[in-house]
Amino acid sequence: MITRELTHPRNIVIVGGSEDTEKPGGKILKNLLNGNFSGELYVLNPKADNVQGVKSFHLPEELPDVDLAIIAISARYTPDVVEYLTQYKNTKAFIIISAGFSEESKEGKVLEDRVVAAINKVGGSLIGPNCVGILTPQHHSIFTEPIPKLSPQGCDFISGSGATACFIMEAGIPKGLQFANVYSVGNSAQLGVEEILKHLDETFNPDTDSRIKLLYIETIENPNMLLKHAASLIKKGCCIAAVKAGSSEAGSRAASSHTGAIASSDFAVDALFRKAGIVRCFGREDLISVASVFTYPELIGKNVAIITHAGGPAVMLTDALSSGGLSVPEISGMNADKLKAELFEGSSVSNPIDFLATGTAEQLGIIIDYVDDKFENIDAMVVIFGTPGLTDITEVYDLLFAKIKTSTKPIYPVLPSVLTAQKEVNHFVGLGGIYFPDEVNLGNALSKVFNTKTPIDYRHVDYNINIKQLRSIVDTCDDGFMSPDDVQKTLDACGIKRAKEVIIHSQEELLAATKQVGFPLVMKVIGPVHKTDVGGVIIDIKDMESALTSMNKLMNIPSAIGVLLQPMLNGVELFAGISREDKFGHMIFFGLGGVFVEMIKDVRVLLTPFCSLEVMDEIKQLRSYKIIEGYRGNEPVNENKFAEIISRLAQLVDCVPEISEMDLNPLLGTKDDVVAVDVRIRLSK
Repeated sequence: MITRELTHPRNIVIVGGSEDTEKPGGKILKNLLNGNFSGELYVLNPKADNVQGVKSFHLPEELPDVDLAIIAISARYTPDVVEYLTQYKNTKAFIIISAGFSEESKEGKVLEDRVVAAINKVGGSLIGPNCVGILTPQHHSIFTEPIPKLSPQGCDFISGSGATACFIMEAGIPKGLQFANVYSVGNSAQLGVEEILKHLDETFNPDTDSRIKLLYIETIENPNMLLKHAASLIKKGCCIAAVKAGSSEAGSRAASSHTGAIASSDFAVDALFRKAGIVRCFGREDLISVASVFTYPELIGKNVAIITHAGGPAVMLTDALSSGGLSVPEISGMNADKLKAELFEGSSVSNPIDFLATGTAEQLGIIIDYVDDKFENIDAMVVIFGTPGLTDITEVYDLLFAKIKTSTKPIYPVLPSVLTAQKEVNHFVGLGGIYFPDEVNLGNALSKVFNTKTPIDYRHVDYNINIKQLRSIVDTCDDGFMSPDDVQKTLDACGIKRAKEVIIHSQEELLAATKQVGFPLVMKVIGPVHKTDVGGVIIDIKDMESALTSMNKLMNIPSAIGVLLQPMLNGVELFAGISREDKFGHMIFFGLGGVFVEMIKDVRVLLTPFCSLEVMDEIKQLRSYKIIEGYRGNEPVNENKFAEIISRLAQLVDCVPEISEMDLNPLLGTKDDVVAVDVRIRLSK
């Protein structure tokens, strides 16, 4: 819970405040004073009567009631101070700068738990421990720098790392990026990134609050909270970008199934961010570039004009935009000819529009007006303008800033001469401009933002799954892989069409089984996890003699306990699977099937629950989608049937959350149907 005492305190005490501004307790007091905190400031320091002009109390007992306490003393003394302040001084908010808690040792975790318990007992708020503090218009309770001038047009920034927050501000501020509120949550003992985002959502005022939210996350403790409030903010008109660091492969599951081999917490993060509408970034510059794109009007179409006086950057930007699904279309026709006549000889207007190193501010203005008014197939402009150092280009940047404000189409400025034209670039930022020093970073960021979809409201579709039958099957099963017979019953209960199957264990059973299945048929060993790896699949068996030979071969494979017979079916090999990820819940994977699941990893992932619109959209994002469509005259796959199976799997795990992994590999898809051929289900109750 975030209390009023944390966001709008009437008074603040710095426990450990000092004259030494090279120490956290001294610097945070200095920043509060420089930030013109409007309430009362106190210091708790047993060795001083006055610290930086602020009254200092020697003992906690001497303090008046205090709304917010900022703790900058040793961890071992912190719990006693917190317990006293909560019990006797009505303190409901704490920012603990000190380290030495759960991030360091088991003993530190005990201290941290005492602190949290005391604050929770009074319904208070805790930021930290082990953080740099928070920076808001109300109070600059932070001991680091930079301290930017805060603006509601800037970004709200929540970071799990104080140093990373500082480094991102260091890199963003010189480019013109502004900040509104900055929260460093440290150990997140009580309030983490998710809780701060929840607060920003629940208190969001569209008239006064920032519409840009930036996140740096190392651990997602509450994915559902993050999803709910990120999606809510985006639906209110906000934009959110996040770096999720510390991704790791869940290698211990690789031997269980194809799904387990490719599943990881990072897949879950990707799926969560897509579902919420969060733009995922992978570093500081990436996050800054995306945040800067957010400050410009939304790109509605995908066609971009590149206006430049340097050929190389335009080529690199064209590559970046094209790789990201955006387009740099050719510009031609009567208006293009008229524009070319306005420029120096040798200029090109075909797109990129190259008006040469000698191009002037006047010519740049003419080009922008033509693109804005006369080239209807263009949706946005990127202007790349640096300098060889021959002349002052302030006039160009003045014009560029003015055009950005008045153009009906977004204009993204790339100002690469950050050293040679440092004075002019700083002048552009001083006007209020936000620029991109690197055209490729801009191209990648613009593509990410354009391709990130707004969250879709989940709409439940009931596929008439037999819940009673499913529960009766699962409740009688042990942990581990289900038997083939139970797998078949499970598929039938959730309405997934499967190939006919007969299981045999001896030659005596073979004759009756072949009469049921018919020739040609497929034989698969039962027992080993990955059948293909041990030669456990034999296809296109056409007669009884071949069937007998194949059965004997399969039964001689180590760990074989039986043989499964199926009719020989044809179709495009597809894949669908389930993996349960700690805290995130169930993920449904799908894509091209067979051995290509692990080789190519052309899979898409959805977090449950989801709706059919999400499924169809994700199917179209597969790199192999042309095969599903029917590449070069081949028969297509029935996409609706494929999507229905994926949706049925989501409903299955809703009824049977004990499923930890499931493979349907392959599913055979034709224009009429999609049929499950080989299925494994693993339970973890």
